[in-house]
Amino acid sequence: METALSRAASLAIWTGPVSPQPLGGGITNVNFVVEDAGKRYVVRIGDDILVHQVMRFNELAASRAAHAAGISPAVVHHQPGVLVLDFIDAVTLNDKAVRDNAMLLRIVPLIRRCHHDIPQHVRGPVLMFWVFHVVSDYAAALRDAASPHLPRLPALIAQADQLQQAVGPIDVVFGHNDLLPANLLDDGDRLWLIDWDYAGFNSPLFDLGGLASNNGLSEDQERWLLETYFEAALTDALWHRYQAMKCASLLRETMWSMVSEFHSALDFDFAAYTRENLARFDAAFNAFRTL
Repeated sequence: METALSRAASLAIWTGPVSPQPLGGGITNVNFVVEDAGKRYVVRIGDDILVHQVMRFNELAASRAAHAAGISPAVVHHQPGVLVLDFIDAVTLNDKAVRDNAMLLRIVPLIRRCHHDIPQHVRGPVLMFWVFHVVSDYAAALRDAASPHLPRLPALIAQADQLQQAVGPIDVVFGHNDLLPANLLDDGDRLWLIDWDYAGFNSPLFDLGGLASNNGLSEDQERWLLETYFEAALTDALWHRYQAMKCASLLRETMWSMVSEFHSALDFDFAAYTRENLARFDAAFNAFRTL
C-alpha cells in the first residue's frame, strides 16, 4: 500500500503536495482519491496482470473510448501502472439497487451504448474477451500452480465445453465484461460505467448474463432484460443461449477467484469468494441442464 500511495502522491501532474485517500472496492487495482487545485481525481495503481489477461494499454483505450461515448469519466493522465480519471460525485450501486426495475430501465440503454457506441471511438489495438478461452487459460494456470482445486478441473472444463456449444455463433459488440454493481455509478441525473480492466469485443450475452448473475435478477427480470435489450420477443433458442452464457460468466468468476487465491497479494478473502461463486455456478448449471 505504501508503494502505491507513494506512486499516487508523486505524479508530476499535481500542482503541489497531495494526500491520496484510499478508495475501496478494487480487487485488481489499488485506488485513491486525490484532491489537487480544488478538483478531485481517482488514481488507479495497477500493472498488467497477465494471468488474468488484464493489459493496461487495453484498459486505457477502452476508458478513453467510453468517455468519448459519454458513459465513463475522462482520462486525465496515464503512465505505466497508473491511470488518473476525473472523480465522479455519485453513489455506487449495490445489487439491491440494480434489481430495482426502475434502475434496470436506466441500465439497459447504458449497456447498449457500451456495446454499440464505444466501437465508434476506440483507437488502436484492443483485446477480445472470449470467456471460454479465459476459462481454458485459467485451468492451465491452476495446473501450473498445483492448485488444491485440481480435482474439480476436469468436470469444469467438460461443463465449459457444453456451454460453448450451447452458446453457438455470436454477434460481436464491445463488452465491459465485468458488470458488478460497484462498477455502476448514479450521480442523480445519469448513470456511469467504470473500470475497464476486462473490456473487449465479446457477445452481448456475456454482459447481460453477468448483469443478471452478479445482481441476483429474477427470471422474470432476465426475460424482460433480453426482450428490452434486443427489442424483440424472447425465443426459446435465445433463452437457452443466454442461460449458457450466464453459466459461463459464473464459471469465469469462479476460476478467476481460484487463480487469485495464489496469485493476488491484495487483502481479500478469495477462498470464500471461490466457494460462493462455485455454489452459484453449480446451481445455475444444474438449472441449465433442465432447460
